[in-house]
Amino acid sequence: MPHGYRKVGEDRIRETVGLSYADLAPGLVIEHRPGRTVTELDNLLGAALSANVAPIHTDAHYSSQTQWGRILVCSGVTLNLVAGMTVRSVSGLTSANLAVDQVRFTAPVHIGDTLYAQTKILTRRESESRPGTGVVTCHTCAHNQDGTSVLAFSRTFLLPLDADAARDAAHY
Repeated sequence: MPHGYRKVGEDRIRETVGLSYADLAPGLVIEHRPGRTVTELDNLLGAALSANVAPIHTDAHYSSQTQWGRILVCSGVTLNLVAGMTVRSVSGLTSANLAVDQVRFTAPVHIGDTLYAQTKILTRRESESRPGTGVVTCHTCAHNQDGTSVLAFSRTFLLPLDADAARDAAHY
């Protein structure tokens, strides 16, 4: 069976999303690929959806007069893009996000930058209040195409203890 797939019938396999609780052992580091190049549309949509009217994110002339000399990508856009990059492997089977903590924007992100991320699993334990689920805490950091760190955050979420049962129930 190819890695990342599971057999669902005769001569039939299905892609899997999300590593299982058992796979997410503390200390595991996952490098997320592909990278993600931030576009002007990403930034404009993110600013519009969040009602962030700061001209540093949308006005090229205004931004050209700042210390950055160009538009800064909205920090919410950066956080959402990087968090999204982690889902396929880390939290594809999540039933609930519990916390996003210690968010740090460590360098500016500009339109055209390509972001790469990695996640380290910090802790995991079975949930005391939600039978059949585990609580996983991880730390994600992102850097741009030059290797400059741009973002770091921790996240805690619920994950089913039995990934195959969850996949079967949802035809995943």
